[in-house]
Amino acid sequence: MKSRTIYNRRATRKAAAEEAAARANGTPFKRAKPELEAETIAKRVAIYIRISTDEEHQPFSLEAQEARLMSYINIQPGWEFAGIVYQDEKSGATLERPGLQRALAAAEAGKFDILLVYRVDRLSRSLRGLVDILDQLAQANVAFQSATEPVDTSSAVGRMLIQMPGVFAQFEREILIDRVINAMERKAAKGEWCGGHPPHGYELNSETKKLQIAHGEDLHVRNMFAIFNELRLGTKEVAKELNKRGFRTRAGKPWSGNSILAMLRNRTYLGEVYFRGTWYRTDDHHPAIVDEETFTKAQQILDARSDDYSQRASANSEYALSGGIKCAHCGAHYVGTAATGRTNRYRYYTCYTRARYGPKSCPAERLPADEVEAEITTALLDTYQQTGLIHDAINVIAAEIAEANGRREQELATIDASLAEIASKIDRYLRAFETGTMADTAASERVTQLKEHQRELRAHRNRLDAAPTPEPVGPTTDELAGMREEIKNLIANGAPGARNALFRALVHEVQVTGRHCIKPYFRVPTNNGTPDDTSGVRIATNWAPPLGLEPRTCRLTAGCSAN
Repeated sequence: MKSRTIYNRRATRKAAAEEAAARANGTPFKRAKPELEAETIAKRVAIYIRISTDEEHQPFSLEAQEARLMSYINIQPGWEFAGIVYQDEKSGATLERPGLQRALAAAEAGKFDILLVYRVDRLSRSLRGLVDILDQLAQANVAFQSATEPVDTSSAVGRMLIQMPGVFAQFEREILIDRVINAMERKAAKGEWCGGHPPHGYELNSETKKLQIAHGEDLHVRNMFAIFNELRLGTKEVAKELNKRGFRTRAGKPWSGNSILAMLRNRTYLGEVYFRGTWYRTDDHHPAIVDEETFTKAQQILDARSDDYSQRASANSEYALSGGIKCAHCGAHYVGTAATGRTNRYRYYTCYTRARYGPKSCPAERLPADEVEAEITTALLDTYQQTGLIHDAINVIAAEIAEANGRREQELATIDASLAEIASKIDRYLRAFETGTMADTAASERVTQLKEHQRELRAHRNRLDAAPTPEPVGPTTDELAGMREEIKNLIANGAPGARNALFRALVHEVQVTGRHCIKPYFRVPTNNGTPDDTSGVRIATNWAPPLGLEPRTCRLTAGCSAN
């Protein structure tokens, strides 16, 4: 309590008159010590109020808090409002609030004597934060007071008691967080969108709170997956191709490799909703833009293009299958290794994990390279004798191409609609310029942008019209026989680089469980619609499906246990 002492002037004047009268009468007079009156200076009170944007039900608005605190100040003896109100609209879980920081700085500068809040949780919702604030106020000789929890913090007992509401405030906040998380999990399980911008291809339905397909954008997504899976381009090249076709992001900007990569990894396109590390999917979720097979294929390509050294193939390496053999134990690829004896050098294919970190890291066996390559070659030649099997695979590819042609027709229709819309926009801008409702510079800049977009769309449409997808035609029995002879001749007499190129062209992947069982997967040869062209081996742009072209090679050891 700050106070000052002043002399009572009336009492002083009375004593002087009494002294003068006593002297006039000759009466002895002893001057009395003037009486003192203690006048108390009012305590200056500042107000801090807060609401949180993450609270569904605010206890009181900022105006209501301020009105109640002003009423509380008026009924307290010796208090006066310092004319300062600090306020925040932010969560009480953090101390980094502008209003709170200004209040603490003003307290240190001595601008008020008491900081008043409506409730302790308005100051902080964590016990640690509350203690920190009380320490800063105590160092500035400023008291803290709550209007609904009247505890005097100027004493040690009061500072201890004021922490009890802080404990309950922190408990209440943690309960609120748990409730919000549980509610969000229930939303995700029901297929409702849990916040954030919907990915390209979707928009939020305000009534159902679920995603729905954004007309036109879904075609961009399907084309992106088709280009990546079928043309085997990198994400940057996919972005260039989309930009070349006149596609743009939702913000109207060109695509980038990073944005394509993020979309390829996004399971939202499968109809799933993500929340706190879990993907949720039910029959009532938003519609999928791509199917499971397309998405899985994209993930396999992305995984195969990792920076793992074991997946890098060298064109002139003496190990033709290096990077093409996949370990069934750890998922890594095999690399070429060698061991030198007294007289000979022995080549092996070894799992990269085992070669790099030792046998304890992966139990995969080493495979003798000469035997593996010989057996893969034999299996390849045997497969090319099965004309019916290859034709079945060609039919699957033809069905995929027919589906791609359907997407092509849909894309052409979308481009035509976009061109019509752009032409209409250009016409409106020109009319606005002619009537004087738009400045020349603004109209000219926008018309130039629209014409550039129009040019890109027309160029892409011309490419679609000029390059229809050819229907694959499977090789005849005679053509397959010719291919087998070419393969034999290349394996026997070709240079290492040519043999390696042959294996990379015809062998998609070799899955190894151990020496007892090896499964090669081959690509399908086609003549791409030109049956008379029998020069060399021709490869379709699509992979052969796993079912059919997967002859098992079990000849490295006797007694294969595979089914």
